[in-house]
Amino acid sequence: MTLAVSVRHRQGAFLLEAEFRSSGRLTALFGPSGSGKTTLVNVIGGLVRPMSGRVEADGRVLVDTQARVFLPPHRRRIGYVFQDARLFPHLSVRQNLNYGRFFTPRGERYADFEGVVDMLGIGDLLERRPAMLSGGEKQRVAIGRALIASPRLILMDEPLASLDEERKAEILPYIERLRDEIRIPIVYVSHALAEVSRLATDVVHLAGGRVRKAGPAGEVLATAGWQPKPGDAVFDDGPFSLVEMEVVGEEPEHGLAILRSSGGEWRLSVPRLAVGTRVRVRIDASDVIVATERPRGISALNVVAARIDGIADAGRGRFMLDLTCGSDHLLASVTSRSVELLDLRRGREVFAIVKSVAVQGMPMAVR
Repeated sequence: MTLAVSVRHRQGAFLLEAEFRSSGRLTALFGPSGSGKTTLVNVIGGLVRPMSGRVEADGRVLVDTQARVFLPPHRRRIGYVFQDARLFPHLSVRQNLNYGRFFTPRGERYADFEGVVDMLGIGDLLERRPAMLSGGEKQRVAIGRALIASPRLILMDEPLASLDEERKAEILPYIERLRDEIRIPIVYVSHALAEVSRLATDVVHLAGGRVRKAGPAGEVLATAGWQPKPGDAVFDDGPFSLVEMEVVGEEPEHGLAILRSSGGEWRLSVPRLAVGTRVRVRIDASDVIVATERPRGISALNVVAARIDGIADAGRGRFMLDLTCGSDHLLASVTSRSVELLDLRRGREVFAIVKSVAVQGMPMAVR
């Protein structure tokens, strides 16, 4: 499904002017607080009528102010999952799940109740009231309620923001299954880089009410061509690259996965994954070492041939190198002294070195 948005809306002193197109399975609206993410998702959902513009989902016009079209929320066939689950406290989980189905014409109901309950692991919760559920359980029920309504599109507005890290870790795999198995397009709002990097197939990066960049997650989130921008939310925790890889084997005796990118073979300390799994791996610029000759006798297992395609002064005696490895971009943070000693310049052939233990945790799925 293609989602096309071009809207302008003012709320008080804040002006949203956003335009993008996405055919991604999970499109993340990403940016700092106050960037316009929730306003934009509410425009898509029909909770906010924009001053001007057009919203089209899979060829179906939801909003067109010039043609005076504004489809009310209940006719948009959109499932909405909020930051707080917003379950009806006087209804059981079963009754909450079935609530959305009442607004879907019988001939358009495709969702299987038992299948959704099984996928979300909430079968033992069906007779409970929301007050008897944990935060993570409430969110799983909220996702189920949205699904059972047989939506054409699902909107998720900061669904993990109110949960602690343990509950977030509980919910993330269910959202991944929703993205990969149910195949209903999802628009996911978040300011959390780790969530977006792991879940998104496409990203719309918002700042100050405008779209800074939109496209495949690897292109939008990766900081290739990085230039220092004070206060830039994307780079608050340091510049990094996202490299798409495929699992081709493992060395269980060493706790390593063998992966292949367009630039070469990697050995990384990531969880065991099936051969053929596509993943997106984050590599911090500070974890990349640059050498002008292939090193020998070092503990780092990953040595990839690269070319310097960009170099930027990052201030305080540091430079950022934009390295091309195959079709991938890799950022490396080096000192100005290293630039001088090694004669690092645009176009020079080098080697990028990354320790296997520098990349840890769950890699981010690419589907």
